[in-house]
Amino acid sequence: MTRCISEPKSRYRLIRAAFGLATAMAGFLSDAAYADEDGVSYWLPGRFSSLAAVPAVPGWSMAEVYYHTTVSAFGNAAAAREVRVGRIPANVDVDLSLRLNAQADLVLLNPTYTFATPVLGGQLAIGMTGLFGRSAAALDGTLTTAVGPFATTRTGTLSDSVTSIGDLYPQVTLKWNAGVHNFMTYLTGDIPVGAYSANRLANLGIGHGAIDGGGGYTYFNEKLGHEFSAVAGFTYNFKNPDTQYQSGIDFHIDWGASQFLSKQLFVGAVGYYYQQITDDFGQPPILGGFRSRVVGVGPQIGYLFPVGDMQGYLNLKGYGEFAAENRPAGWNTWLTFSLSPMAPTSTAAPTRRIATK
Repeated sequence: MTRCISEPKSRYRLIRAAFGLATAMAGFLSDAAYADEDGVSYWLPGRFSSLAAVPAVPGWSMAEVYYHTTVSAFGNAAAAREVRVGRIPANVDVDLSLRLNAQADLVLLNPTYTFATPVLGGQLAIGMTGLFGRSAAALDGTLTTAVGPFATTRTGTLSDSVTSIGDLYPQVTLKWNAGVHNFMTYLTGDIPVGAYSANRLANLGIGHGAIDGGGGYTYFNEKLGHEFSAVAGFTYNFKNPDTQYQSGIDFHIDWGASQFLSKQLFVGAVGYYYQQITDDFGQPPILGGFRSRVVGVGPQIGYLFPVGDMQGYLNLKGYGEFAAENRPAGWNTWLTFSLSPMAPTSTAAPTRRIATK
């Protein structure tokens, strides 16, 4: 007598195949959008979201993201950009009624390799993110520029745009699973090789290195389809050699919650909180400590589907921002497509033969 036991396809295996890569897109930014020095931070809120800490299927994976943002700012956040571009001396007043408008359209590529051999009892993955796209910015109001020891003013608009490549962002993650509980730690940073000029209003790099690390947690109940994730971390920024400006230390937390309507489809919400916790160094006195803050929240939807012998994943999420301080704010959307190894869908017990008389 031969007996074979098959295990049905589980929601958890499908999720692991797609999310381990899609949530690893930490490490990129658009100079048009976010702040420490003149309104730009290394960390782009929203990089992590649902199922961030869930281990992936071992092997090579690739994620592609289309990212769009539209933001604006008044006061210090706009004046800081004018100070850098105009090379304005510290004793010259700037117009705090300036308005900054910025947009960015970026395409990001993130190859990642997940190791099968455990490291410290967890799952190790390494990846590198690169980007290509367009960043544009415009200042409206009374513009001040410095020529030697003299400063001149005019009322009008100053605009700029750049289409090129951005910085590179390596990342290492280590993840552990314990039933419905999942834990992770990560380390990432900025290699400043992208398009950047201290004299340009819009850039695709930040002009300096940075290192960022933290940890996260995911609760995922596959039977009920409930999920909640949160990832928090800190950023240390190195000095910008072109401007002698050093941004302060930043704290950030990204979160996501979802409900699976089927094994392939889920809906939910996403959000983030970003707060600079130490002052900048080298900023004009008019800006003070120039600590930045922003909060964002919005909806998300995701879908899993097979692509040959690979696992495909699509996710669309969007954020509306509020409570901003010393940084531009507005809205942003992320469209993610990823391919990763397909998880096993069944297991078979060894064949057992029983002889009877």
